[in-house]
Amino acid sequence: MSFTDKRPLGWLLQQFQLKPGKPDIFSGLRSLLILCVPIGVGIITGHAATSAIATMAAWFVGMVNVEGTYRQKAIAMSAATISITVVFFIASLVSSHLWLAIPATFLVIFIAGLASLYGNVAASVGLVTSIMFVIALAKFASFSNLSTLIQQCALCLAGGIWTTVLSSLLWVVRPDAPVKQVVAKCYDSLSKFVDLARERALNPQDLQEWTQQFLQAQDIVIQDLTFARSVWTAMWTRQKGANLRGNYLLVLIEDVNQILNSVVALSELLAIASTDQLYSQLQREIEQAIEQLVIAVQMLSQGIVKEKNLVQLGDLDRTIEALEHQWQVIRAQLLNQTINLQTDEYAELLNLKKITASLANLAQQIHTDAEIIADFKQGKQRPISQRNISPPTQSENSTIIDTLRNNFTFDSVLFRHALRLALVTTVAELLASVLQLPRGYWITLTALVALKPNFGGTSETTVQRVIGTILGGIIGIGVILLVKNQLAMSATGYAYALCFLLLVFTAMSVRSLSYSIFTILLTPAIILLLNLISAGDWKIGILRIVDSLVGGVLALLGSYLLFPRWERQQLPVQLEKTIRANLAYFQQVIANYLHPERGAFNDSINMLRHQAALENANATAAAQRLFSEPRHVQGEIEPVITLMVYIRSFFSSVTTLAEHMREFSGEYQFTELNRLTDTIIQVLENLADALQQKQPPQKLPALDNYLETIHGQIQQLHTVRLSEIATNPNSLTTPTLQAVREQTPLSIELERIVNEIKVIHCVIARMQD
Repeated sequence: MSFTDKRPLGWLLQQFQLKPGKPDIFSGLRSLLILCVPIGVGIITGHAATSAIATMAAWFVGMVNVEGTYRQKAIAMSAATISITVVFFIASLVSSHLWLAIPATFLVIFIAGLASLYGNVAASVGLVTSIMFVIALAKFASFSNLSTLIQQCALCLAGGIWTTVLSSLLWVVRPDAPVKQVVAKCYDSLSKFVDLARERALNPQDLQEWTQQFLQAQDIVIQDLTFARSVWTAMWTRQKGANLRGNYLLVLIEDVNQILNSVVALSELLAIASTDQLYSQLQREIEQAIEQLVIAVQMLSQGIVKEKNLVQLGDLDRTIEALEHQWQVIRAQLLNQTINLQTDEYAELLNLKKITASLANLAQQIHTDAEIIADFKQGKQRPISQRNISPPTQSENSTIIDTLRNNFTFDSVLFRHALRLALVTTVAELLASVLQLPRGYWITLTALVALKPNFGGTSETTVQRVIGTILGGIIGIGVILLVKNQLAMSATGYAYALCFLLLVFTAMSVRSLSYSIFTILLTPAIILLLNLISAGDWKIGILRIVDSLVGGVLALLGSYLLFPRWERQQLPVQLEKTIRANLAYFQQVIANYLHPERGAFNDSINMLRHQAALENANATAAAQRLFSEPRHVQGEIEPVITLMVYIRSFFSSVTTLAEHMREFSGEYQFTELNRLTDTIIQVLENLADALQQKQPPQKLPALDNYLETIHGQIQQLHTVRLSEIATNPNSLTTPTLQAVREQTPLSIELERIVNEIKVIHCVIARMQD
């Protein structure tokens, strides 16, 4: 959860920061290969301008944002190829008549905008289709005769087919490669999440900044995990069942979820223990163990995709042994002073034991995953429990007509966006046509790409695109002047082509890391392409900069004036859903504590945990959009930040309880546990109702009274256990020891949950007032 820096310079610099990760060199090379063929054919045959149609089609189809199985990629690219060819045909028919071109623009953009109702892939297809229509309408399309039109449409179709075929070559050769890639990505993001837990062990100075980074990393892992499950489902549910490799990959996916939960619980334990005096005596060993966990998870990520990569875990094992040894040393030192040993010191010792055991369990889990990866590569059969190979549940999909019918209303955000997009794009097209602006279609393209469903997204994209276009335009002008001054006219075209391909390669490689830098590199590439197609000079760069500024202004005005739905109005609905999801998760976990004889409800807990995590991420995204909106519609921001932090803290506390449940026998129960948890449930239900009804919540009950009783009981248990140690220092297993180990973490987390509930209640009461 990364909240935007509101200082102008800080906010501006944020737009040009690179996301964590490496450049996608493969994507850059693929783009080079996609474009080299039509450009090369055009230059060799002397029809560079004509081949630009195939080049554009090939490029746009290649830019369809598809991650998943090869079959999914092929379907999406085929749909994009057909759509691009169809809109090229329509643009050719209407381009010569303004009275036809304007309504055609509205209809095409509106229909393409509605594609976002069917997911991100369909939205990506709709975007490239819209871009091709605008460019074709202004640059290529002209209905002079039927044969020419057929030829141009055939070029468009050929460009799309070329990209689709090229991108699908590995489908048969390596059918499970997409699943392996997304699973490896899960472990890669998981390693970054574990590394932040290591920073928590070091007691970071800026705890608020660390918390934001930790929650943001957690959201990334959850998103990658959700996507990996969907890709696995698309790969194997079409068959009668997953094969051996499919089962192994599914186990690795689900183990990401288990490690994630364990690290959340570990971070919670570190937060509790870091204030203890004993913690400093074990801090170095804890930090080293987590550091080796990070390295081990990174090796798992590499081992999944690299056939010959071996996962070596010797260093991890040695750090865990050193950690356990040091804990034994601390324990012996304390127990040798049983006369002076206080219950608080004993509680601190138990916290360190819990952390040590948690790290040892994580190491064992990583060992298991390393063995699975080794067997996966060698094709060995290994026993896998049925629970681990149960395929992810699939949600029931509505039909295309049902989805369209349900969203064909102003209550639908995506319907409003499609209508807004069509209106703004049509106005931009009309403005460029009536004023006869040279290359005025760039105004339309900028407005088309910059306009997003929310104002925050529109303003961010506009700033990135406009500033990127200005810098890129300057680069393009410089390249044109340099090439013309240094090379003969006959070599200019080849130099343009070489520079164009180099810029495209670099732009596509960094596309996933920074949209701003992608735009900076893409702008001179487009300028060079236009100079390659037809005669032009450095003034093209000036026109592109000016047109981008105008298009950006149109996008901002459209987003602000046309059917805006500000996030402040929608945020209470999302917060209500988030609280109810976390409440359901808490209820299921507590039900297991109150009724352990019924057995563990692992499947239900996993499902409810995942749902709560998704709603937490959705609420965080909604808050982020709120901070990007104009100040006069934001309202007070600080309560929203506080609420999000404490809802996430509540989720972490419940996850810690869920992880601790594995050690809970239920033979000893707190007398007030039932009443305390019932009261917490009632408070959360009332808070959700208050958000739904837009009313202040009821007065907070006296939760501390229940906690005092529980604290008294845990204190009594510690006292009895210390008496046992004083009488018989070698007593290793007693009912009291078992009760102490089970109930101490439970009492600590209940206290943290009560404190989190108090803050959440206070913040919601403040927001409702």
